[in-house]
Amino acid sequence: MTSKPAAPSSGLPSRRTVITGAAAGAAALATTAVGSASAAAPDALGAPGASGTALAPAAAPGSDWDACLNIARAILVRDEHDQPLVPHYRDILLSKGLPRSRKPPKKVLVVGAGPAGLTAAHLLRDAGHTVTVIEANGNRVGGRIKTFRKGGHENAKAPFADPKQYAEAGAMRIPDSHPLVTGLMDSFGLKRRRFYLVDVDTEGRPVNRTWIHVNGIRMRKADYAQKPQAINRSFGVPAEFENKTAATIVREAFAPVRKEFEGKEGRELVEGWARVIQRYGHWSMFRFLTEAAKLDERTIDLIGTVENLTSRLHLAFVHSFIGASLISPDTAFFELPDGTATLADAMYKRVKDIVRLDRRATRISYGADRVRVETVSEGRDGKPLVRETFTGDRAIVTVPFSGLRHIPVAPALSYGKRRAITEIHYDAATKVLLEFSLRWWEFEEKDWKTELEKIKPGLYEAYRLGKAPADGSLLGAHPSVPPGHLPPNQRVHYAAYRATARNQPEAAHVIGGGSVTDNPNRFMFQPSHPVEGSAGGVVLASYSWADDALKWDSLDDDERYPHALGGVQDVYGQRIEVFYTGVGATQSWMRDPYAYGEASVLLPGQHTELFADVRSVEGPLHFAGCHTSIKPAWIEGALESAVRSALEVHSS
Repeated sequence: MTSKPAAPSSGLPSRRTVITGAAAGAAALATTAVGSASAAAPDALGAPGASGTALAPAAAPGSDWDACLNIARAILVRDEHDQPLVPHYRDILLSKGLPRSRKPPKKVLVVGAGPAGLTAAHLLRDAGHTVTVIEANGNRVGGRIKTFRKGGHENAKAPFADPKQYAEAGAMRIPDSHPLVTGLMDSFGLKRRRFYLVDVDTEGRPVNRTWIHVNGIRMRKADYAQKPQAINRSFGVPAEFENKTAATIVREAFAPVRKEFEGKEGRELVEGWARVIQRYGHWSMFRFLTEAAKLDERTIDLIGTVENLTSRLHLAFVHSFIGASLISPDTAFFELPDGTATLADAMYKRVKDIVRLDRRATRISYGADRVRVETVSEGRDGKPLVRETFTGDRAIVTVPFSGLRHIPVAPALSYGKRRAITEIHYDAATKVLLEFSLRWWEFEEKDWKTELEKIKPGLYEAYRLGKAPADGSLLGAHPSVPPGHLPPNQRVHYAAYRATARNQPEAAHVIGGGSVTDNPNRFMFQPSHPVEGSAGGVVLASYSWADDALKWDSLDDDERYPHALGGVQDVYGQRIEVFYTGVGATQSWMRDPYAYGEASVLLPGQHTELFADVRSVEGPLHFAGCHTSIKPAWIEGALESAVRSALEVHSS
């Protein structure tokens, strides 16, 4: 468990101090920074202070060395002696279980049935404890593991026109660098297959034929890699960057940071990461790109658009730096046939008898060795509301802090914990998915001609010349589209917002992979594999974050899905409309009544100022969930927290 960081030794005010007292904070910063900068961080930055004196703080306010070491250990999943914890966690999770203990068994409450709660409950019950899992959702477990599908443990109705089709509302790709979750899938006997972040040919070889569509320019990613000038010039980047891809610019900007820890092991590796935290822990990504990388605004706009940094430029550099290192073409990703929720099915099956669904925690009370959790049901389908109270010796709370903010806790938690619950930032993220009756993204031009001529002779040429009607009459016009699923209002919205540019690009001819655009859709992904027995597929038509996501949330379905279709047409051409079934699915994690946001995405300074308090134990209350790891939004982080919190309870 990470220990609480020591008080800042630099004498500089914290981010909170500056925010709450702007004038006083500015004056204090100007006077204390001149002669008291810590020598621990070597590259001081000069900036004019309130008095005109150049400020040169060697480390960010609040970033004392102990705090930075603790965050580095959390990133690397190391103990206080800098030894790796993952092998030990893996043994506990997959083979040995919790170690033998002479402590008497406990009655444990687990609040939340996501991957952290389900895993901790399983480990503790197997170790002899009496466990009850309390879950607010009345019909599903798994947290942000959620698949739009028919059946499953939630016995869901078919979400798409083709009942065989499914799509991911939440976790959709699992990196091979996450040993706990990949090991858990294997232990359940779940088959996994490659998730193609980069599109491939029929032999599975990367081809990078998906599109970049920005500033009115459409270009294959492979072509951009060879000749980036046209797209780069459209952003007005300086001449020195015209011939570099956005990915190359980012990689070069991050190179000095990576040098701090690459190739190092043991204590040197931990200290390398700690130096990164000390120098940049209070920096936003925008500040890093401007002050450290010395990039101009137009170049930042280029890489923000193409490399998915725009929505998080104001958030912590550390968060995006770690994420950019993971979400890259160099990482191998996996997916589960029939959806990631099959993992939730397997996790739920082994503890189903101790999970109480439809019980939302409304109040938590605790003493030295007693916990009381009051709950209320959702009252679905006209059922009366029911209140129920659970008691135990210990509790593991896995509720996101954005949700825990609404649960009264008595007596009051420590100041540090309350501050973390109040201030930890949760980001918005929204997925908009569209179903198509045939996998048009895999087509060659000859396939397009064959299929369009089935609708009407000459239609292939009409689309090619931009003369096909755009009034919605061709929505779902192909004979493969099942009737009765396209609402009339969608046709009206589609016609009202029809695209003005109707040029038709060549056939995509891709398997998997994703395209990027500067239109509201932002990022779109094709399925990596067909669904057995189905000729069609579901496209992730829009994957957006922060303000981009909130804009999609404000539209109702009849307007949202034609809008999303239009955004895909900007990239792939108008003719895809003939295969649209009229059915879509949307997951807004900010509007989700159980998630309260996609995940914790920390603001500058929150790693060193708040993170130690995020997972600190409060009497009999323990805290788990991906937000208590440095892998928020990843199943691996949830599993790390599950093992950690189960060990805490077991040994207490």
